[in-house]
Amino acid sequence: MPFQRRTRLCDACQANISNLVRIKCGVCSDVELCVECFAQGKEPSTHRAGHSYRVMDRLTFPILDADWGADEELLFIDGLAACGMGNWAGVSDHVGTKTKEQCEAHYLEVYVHSSRWPRPMPLDDFDDIADTIQARKKIMLSARDDVATTLKSQPSNHEIVGYMPGRLEFEHEYENEAENLVKDIAFYEDDADDDIELKVTLLDIYNSKLDRRAKRKELIFGRDLLEYRKNQAAERKLEKEDRDLLNRCKVFAKMMTKDDFDKFIEGLISEYSEAHYKAAWHRLTRVLALPPTDERRIRRRIAELQEYRQNGVRTESGSATYERQKEQRLSATKYMVARDTYTLGERTPRPNSRYTPTRESTPPSVSQKTIGRKPANPLDITEADGVHLLTTEEQDLCSALRIYPKPYLVIKETILNEYTRRGTLRRRQARELIKIDVNKTSRIYDFFLNMGWIRQPSKEQQPAG
Repeated sequence: MPFQRRTRLCDACQANISNLVRIKCGVCSDVELCVECFAQGKEPSTHRAGHSYRVMDRLTFPILDADWGADEELLFIDGLAACGMGNWAGVSDHVGTKTKEQCEAHYLEVYVHSSRWPRPMPLDDFDDIADTIQARKKIMLSARDDVATTLKSQPSNHEIVGYMPGRLEFEHEYENEAENLVKDIAFYEDDADDDIELKVTLLDIYNSKLDRRAKRKELIFGRDLLEYRKNQAAERKLEKEDRDLLNRCKVFAKMMTKDDFDKFIEGLISEYSEAHYKAAWHRLTRVLALPPTDERRIRRRIAELQEYRQNGVRTESGSATYERQKEQRLSATKYMVARDTYTLGERTPRPNSRYTPTRESTPPSVSQKTIGRKPANPLDITEADGVHLLTTEEQDLCSALRIYPKPYLVIKETILNEYTRRGTLRRRQARELIKIDVNKTSRIYDFFLNMGWIRQPSKEQQPAG
């Protein structure tokens, strides 16, 4: 039975303080408290807060060997007493931070070959290397945790039900009844030649079955097929078509090595994907009734289909409904832009509209000051809603045009969506699309051109005249 280490518990809160700084009462010999309970003045049993005390530090400093802390020395001695001399594997498990080779070497060097035998020789210089020892302990403990625990040779302890890892066998082997042929065979001195030949033939048949069984085991172990969950997770990452292709080609795995089969599958998937892409491209050009050479129109149509798919549209009737609702949204957007612009005090000039005098205004014929009127001061949008969504250039533009960020974002989305749908956008089309001051629309249009977000149609695309 392995030796059980002593666990030190706080007498007040019952917390484990084996590896922590603790307070030991100088009057009550059996009372030990954690730092938190001692600071709060807790008094378990007959202990009183006014009793004298000692601070018990962690024994991480070395005393006999620079690589061994005092706590490890105590565990080493306890392990020798519990496990016996020479059982270095058991002592190593008891110490927890040293291997069996280190435990044996430490015993011979410190306790057997000591110049003060039978007493060990303490260190002459107690340098403060406790942190170094603690770091080594953490590395050793993490390394021990990473070591995989050996599975018991039972079918229920493995991912594959029926596999016994300790024996490298399966509960049901390939041709599991093969042993029935030879289990009763025995050779006797008085056997006839025909009987001996028959028995040898049965043994040859049995050996051939063992060869086939060994080949299948070699395939299973060599391809890591026992790692069922790992292989299943890798196959799930493949596309459905690639996964189906892999399943159809698994029959060829027994004819190749693992590396050759992996390269074979990788090449097939690459070739299949390229051929599938080309076939899909030809089908797309045929379905859309577009000439294959008109790449621009094809790309524009693809962009429209992608927009439909992103918005959940999958039928032709659904696309018509989507376009109709999109036009309604654009109309509502135009109304919102016009309303927001009106709230800023901007007057939207309309063609052929007559001047309507108001109490605050003066007809142009009365005063000439309106002709040379100074431009309005830039709008302060530093605290406006949505300003963080704009770049510095866009903020300057909105400030100069006296447009708040949110209406500007609506204008930007409308223009860019129309440009994406058409593939090009003229200044006149932008003015018809955005019903605000034509001068502001022109400046926004020029800004988008300078930023490279849209492009003007080429001369060949512009109508004649």
